[in-house]
Amino acid sequence: MAVELQFGVRVDPPAPGFHILGELTDPVNDGHGFRPFAGSAIGERNSPETRCCAMAKSSDDIVHDPAGGIHRLVEIMARLRDPATGCPWDVEQTFATIAPYTIEEAYEVADAIEREAWDELRGELGDLLFQSVFHARMAEEAGLFSFHDVARGMADKMVARHPHVFGDQTDIDSVDAQSENWEAIKAAERAEKAQHGVLDGVAVGLPALLRAYKLQNRAARVGFDWPDVRPVLDKVAEEAREVAEARDNLSHEELTEEIGDLLFVVANLARHLGVEPEAALRHANAKFTRRFMGVEAKLATRGKRPEDSDLAEMDTLWDAVKADEKRG
Repeated sequence: MAVELQFGVRVDPPAPGFHILGELTDPVNDGHGFRPFAGSAIGERNSPETRCCAMAKSSDDIVHDPAGGIHRLVEIMARLRDPATGCPWDVEQTFATIAPYTIEEAYEVADAIEREAWDELRGELGDLLFQSVFHARMAEEAGLFSFHDVARGMADKMVARHPHVFGDQTDIDSVDAQSENWEAIKAAERAEKAQHGVLDGVAVGLPALLRAYKLQNRAARVGFDWPDVRPVLDKVAEEAREVAEARDNLSHEELTEEIGDLLFVVANLARHLGVEPEAALRHANAKFTRRFMGVEAKLATRGKRPEDSDLAEMDTLWDAVKADEKRG
């Protein structure tokens, strides 16, 4: 059965994943036959799975179409990366130079959510999406994969990981059952990738506190864990004592290792208590920031800045800020 797309395009029969990712697959008639949008693997002139007919729509039309969505963004990225007519800064970027921006944008999404800044969230999500499009474009230029491959792969993964929604599995009737099934499917995926170790697949690039949490969570699934929270609390106290006792007798490298041990076991304590430590620390950072800004505001009413004050005064104002918060 033929399917009607935007711009008068008909695809007959729909390619795999089309119904999930239709917007990502719109081809363009460039005057010489059909080409895919940048990042699309569907709609190629000689594709055995796709036959197309469409009204012509130029690249400029796509870029300046205010109603455009994903296909417009992908086309804009292709133009930005054009060696002859693109943006010099975008053209010279690599996976390595863009990666820090990707991490930063992910944190800005989390920050907007934690602040409940819903008016900002759409823009932050767009910034993060652009990072995915940027990486996919560079990959396509290197002959590795396209944005369409990324999107189609994610759609396929979600379908495969939810057989109770998209398949015939009927014994998933609770969140716990779904979590167990999810982990079983992921384990099978790791086996296919030759990731045979329990800790394989826990990304090295994760924030250290979050990675500690995930590593210990993986180990716990195979029984390498304390039976309850009490021995974890004891271990936290032990590691803290070791830091206190050794702080004057260890080299900087040795002290760094002891601090690392303490942070690692604190992450495990959080896990045993059902708390995600990275989120907890972000919350603590936000609380400290809010309260210190409150101290600055109170100092300002006295015609002072923090550098004009002393610890005793700032401690008193800190307590006042906390009291203000409790009163609401």
